[in-house]
Amino acid sequence: MSLREQARAWLEESLRGEFAGARGLGGPGREHEGQELRLAWERHLGKHGWTCLAWPERYGGRAASLEDQVAFHEEYARADAPARVGHIGEGLLGPTLLEFGTEEQKERFLPPIRRGEELWCQGYSEPEAGSDLANVRTRARLEGDTWVITGQKVWTSLAHLADWCFVLCRTEEGSTRHRGLSYLLVPMRAPGVEVRPIVQLTGTSEFNEVFFDGARTAAGNIVGAPGDGWRVAMATLGHERGASTLGQQIGFRRELDAVIDLAGRTGAAEDPVLRDLLVRSWLELEVMRRNALRMLRAGPGPEASIAKLYWSEWHRRLGELAQAVQGRAGLVAGDGGLGPLQRLYLFSRADTIYAGSSEIQRNIIAERTLGLPR
Repeated sequence: MSLREQARAWLEESLRGEFAGARGLGGPGREHEGQELRLAWERHLGKHGWTCLAWPERYGGRAASLEDQVAFHEEYARADAPARVGHIGEGLLGPTLLEFGTEEQKERFLPPIRRGEELWCQGYSEPEAGSDLANVRTRARLEGDTWVITGQKVWTSLAHLADWCFVLCRTEEGSTRHRGLSYLLVPMRAPGVEVRPIVQLTGTSEFNEVFFDGARTAAGNIVGAPGDGWRVAMATLGHERGASTLGQQIGFRRELDAVIDLAGRTGAAEDPVLRDLLVRSWLELEVMRRNALRMLRAGPGPEASIAKLYWSEWHRRLGELAQAVQGRAGLVAGDGGLGPLQRLYLFSRADTIYAGSSEIQRNIIAERTLGLPR
C-alpha cells in the first residue's frame, strides 16, 4: 500500500469518534477554533507517526520522499482534517535544527515536536524590522551561562499558544544589518516574556506582540555560532515554502469551488466579467500547482519567492472575487458572524504582507534570481 493510501485510510478512520468534530477547524483567521481538540489531535498524529515525515528515521521521521510528503499533505487537506498547530515547529524549527543544531539540541527539542507536545512560534518581525528583517533591534547579551533578551517582536503567529520561540536578535554591540545577529531558542513561559494579542480585521487574534524584558534562556540555546544568526534565519525561511504548500492549494481549491458554486446559484456567473474572472482563477490555480511541484523538486532557493508572490496575490484576488460574487449580501455579517467567504476576503488582505511582503519578494526575485542590480 502506498503512503498516500495509508494516509487516506488512517485519516478516514481517525477523524471519527473523539475527533469527528475536529474536521475543518482552524486555519487563517480561525486559529481560535477548537484549540484543545486540535492540540489533542496533534499528539494523536505524533503517536501514530504522521508528523515530521521528511525527518531522518534517526530522529523519529520516515525520511519520506518529496512525492510522499506531497501525497500526505494533499490527503490531509482532502480529508478536511483540522489545521495543524505544530507546523511551525515541524516545518521551520525542526529542519533548521537538523541542519545547524548540535546533537544536544536535537535530542532536547526534536522529540517533543514530533510527539506534538511542544509548540513553537517565530520571533522575527519587529515594529521597525518587518520586511526589512536585517533592521532587527531586539538585543541579547551573554551573562555567564545565560542569554538575557530585551526587545519586541510583532505579528508573532500563535505566540499565545507556543511553548518556545526561535528569536533573531542582535548579540554584538555596535553591529548593523546582517552582521552580529544570533538565533536563540527562548521559552515563552519564562519571566520577562509578555504576549499581547492583536485583534485582526476578522475579529480574531492569532497574531501577537511579544515583549522581552530581561527574559532569559540558557547559553546553549543558540543555533549556529554567535553572530551567524542571519544565515540560520534565512535557512529557516527557505523551509517555509515546503511540501505543505500543496496541501494549502487543496484548501484554495475548496474555497474557489465555493465561490463558483455560489456564482452559479445566484446567477452571478451570467455576468461575463465575473465569469471570466472565475475561469481565470481556476486556470491560475492549475499553474500554481505545477509551478510548486517544479520548485519543490529543485530544492530551497530564492526562486521560492516566486511561489509566495504568486499564491498570495492570487488568494487576495480570490477574496475580492468572493465579495463581488456575494454582492450586497457580502457587506453584512449574519447572525452567526462572518461567513466563510467574508472571512476569506478580510484575512486574505494580509496574504501579501505576512511571510514576506510582495514588494520584498519582487526584490528577491530581481536581485537573487534574475541578477539585477539593487
